[in-house]
Amino acid sequence: MPSSSPIGFSADPQGGALSGEEVVFLLRSRWQASYDLQLVQRRDRLYLQVMWAYLEQQSFPLTAEAYGERIEGLVGALNDLGVSEQVRHWLRTIRDRPRLGKALSLALDLPTGRSREFIL
Repeated sequence: MPSSSPIGFSADPQGGALSGEEVVFLLRSRWQASYDLQLVQRRDRLYLQVMWAYLEQQSFPLTAEAYGERIEGLVGALNDLGVSEQVRHWLRTIRDRPRLGKALSLALDLPTGRSREFIL
């Protein structure tokens, strides 16, 4: 049975698609901050990076609304890539934390054939 989070979405232990709310919940649960996320391509690999800047920071360049839209777009791409469970597991288990000038990187293990659609 899915467990309910404090912000109202169901965290499905069987996996399935990620939502922006779930990702923000995982970030806040892990590090007590809404860190910025980026997809980065290096050579023939795609990485999800948790950046050191976060929404609650005074100097963060996005509004809460723009941050939410950015996360939703990124999560949509992760779901399309078929890596939602990989990302969910990583965000739940990573021990390090983002530090100024040092992002956390997850090398995405893309399903066969999917990388050609996203990597030029």
